Amino acid sequence: MHHPKDELRTAGKRVLVAGLGNYSMRGTRHSVGMAVLNHLANKFNVGNQWETDRQCHADIAIARLGDVELVLMKPRRFMNVNGLSIAGAMETYKLGVENIYLVHDDLDKPLGKSMVRLRVGIGRPVGEISVDHYVLSRFTISEQKILPHVFEKATEMLLRHIQQNYSNQKDPATSEKKEAAKAPLKTETHNHH
Repeated sequence: MHHPKDELRTAGKRVLVAGLGNYSMRGTRHSVGMAVLNHLANKFNVGNQWETDRQCHADIAIARLGDVELVLMKPRRFMNVNGLSIAGAMETYKLGVENIYLVHDDLDKPLGKSMVRLRVGIGRPVGEISVDHYVLSRFTISEQKILPHVFEKATEMLLRHIQQNYSNQKDPATSEKKEAAKAPLKTETHNHH
């Protein structure tokens, strides 16, 4: 049986990009991280190559960014236990915590605002709606119109950060150059819609 791990090289640079959310509640604000991962997978033409990894309890697709292998992951667990899938992927794909990128929603950021953690702003509820109901609700029609732009900006930011951290490094153990490259980005994108 074909398995995403079969495509991984034994040596080289590898990162995990995990889109967090509630797998069974796709399309909700709380699962915007998974939507960004779908966009990213499509950008790398691997959107139809998601496979279930039973060890990680997640869907996995493998992509390449130059000489960096991207292990794209959508955990199949509820948001509050996505960390178990991340831990499983760290072991399965032999990754350190410094090689993990998490993409998830952020209630305290307006829709479309992203930073390198990569938290995708979903805005705060207006009026009497509870936070629980709000994060589990679907985006409005007007919000859905700007989501492709939000996903593209989030993807661009993520890839730019990965390229900065992993490009032109001959030896992953190189200390000074690696530490300088690993400095977090201060860039944020704002949606003006």
